Formats: sequence, structure tokens, C-alpha cells
Amino acid sequence: MKEVGSLKYGVLFKKAFCDPEVFRAFVKDFLDIEIKTDRIETEKSLTPPVGKVDVKFDIFAEDRENRIIVDIQHVRHPDHYHRFLYYHCVALVEAVASSGDYRPDVQVYTLVVLTSGDRHKKDICVTHFDPEDSDGNRLGEVSHKIIHICPKYAGDRTPERCREWMLAIDDSMDGLVDESRYSRPEIRKVFGLIERDLITPQEYAAMKDEHSFQLIYDEKYEKGRKEGVEETAANLLALGALSHEQIAQATGLSPEEIRKLSLL
Repeated sequence: MKEVGSLKYGVLFKKAFCDPEVFRAFVKDFLDIEIKTDRIETEKSLTPPVGKVDVKFDIFAEDRENRIIVDIQHVRHPDHYHRFLYYHCVALVEAVASSGDYRPDVQVYTLVVLTSGDRHKKDICVTHFDPEDSDGNRLGEVSHKIIHICPKYAGDRTPERCREWMLAIDDSMDGLVDESRYSRPEIRKVFGLIERDLITPQEYAAMKDEHSFQLIYDEKYEKGRKEGVEETAANLLALGALSHEQIAQATGLSPEEIRKLSLL
């Protein structure tokens, strides 16, 4: 077993996946694209900004044919499908601006790695931009796409070329990995890059900041969720059609919590 830092931390994910060998292999397996670049940027901003909301891409790489964006997302934002649609469109619009017509000179692909999971509990979901006919056949006019990847939901039906990456990312979450489970040299290289003994003081500081932000976000999310459930229970109490026990079962609140709400 090897002790590693968790890939839920953006600072470590970017450290590992900005390695050109790792990045090219990851892109090849998820997009079936041979990207030809050694320049991989982190925290990439477009200058000048496109639109009224400035964005930063966690990992950004581009060659003459493809523009590849990889974003690591551990906090479960309720809007992440819309958020990364916007990110993708910004990168696309910026590419179109420098082309001769509305067909950009590069194809734009966005890979979103959701390390904390997602409410839909799907391993890989793809947003295609290509038109479809009435039979659902794509026309092959537009190659741009967004791929949402949830490593914790990798299973037997996950494509094998993607599955090993996803298992490795999820395996790192608890800080211990069994290298013998993985045959890909690029994945073993990831484990070497995030080995616990090689994490710098600066990286540890960034990890602690990310962890603190996660705790604050989780606390606010849980508080908001409970307030919503309590509001639902109060509305059911006001209707008077259900017993306290039925409301407790429907909302997940305890009978004592329902009793206190009934006294308000």
C-alpha cells in the first residue's frame, strides 16, 4: 500500500494531471484523441474575458486541432452541469472569435471530474453539441462535447479504458492506494506524483484551505437542507391531514422534532 494525498484536492489533481505524459494518456482514454502539446496550463483565464463572468479553467491545453479543458470538482454545487456548460461555451466563443467564420479552428472538449459524486449517480455522462435527426442519428457536423466523470460510480459497464482511471482517482480519496491493482504506467506515475512524503508545505497549506472551504460549504448546505425539510413538515402540520408519525416518516425528521414544530 502507498500513502498518497487525496485527488479530491485540486492542488494535487492539477499537480498530477498537468504532467504531459499523464494528461495525454487521460485525454486519449476519455476522448480517443492524441493531443500534441507539452504546454499544459493551470488556473487559465482568457484575456480579455469573454462575457460578463470571468472564468478560470483548472487545467487547460491546446494544440492545432483540439482545445482540452479538465476541471476538478469536489464540492457538490447544485449547478455544476450549467456551470461547466458556461465554461465550455466561453472557451468555444473565444475560439470562434479568432476564426474566419463560425467554425473554430479547434475542437473544444471539457472533462469535468466530480470526485464527490453526483445526485444522478452515473459514471460517465456526455453532453453532445452535434445536431440529431428525428431518428436520433447525429449528423457529424459538431464535435465539441462535455464529459462529466464521477469516479465513485465506476462499475462493470464503465468502458475499461476509463474505468482504471476512475478507480484510481476514487482509490486515492482515503489516502491509501494498492498499486498492484493498476497496470497503466501513467496511473502509477500519478500515485508517485501525489505520494504523501513528496507533498510540499505549500501544497499542504492549499489542501487545508480547500478542506476548510468544504466544511463551511457542507455546514451551509446541511443547514439549508434542514430548513427546507422543516418548512415542508410545518406545511403538512398546517394541513392537518397527516399524523405526526406520518409526517416524520415522510420528511425524515424525528417525532420529537415534529412535536416541537407543532408547538410553534
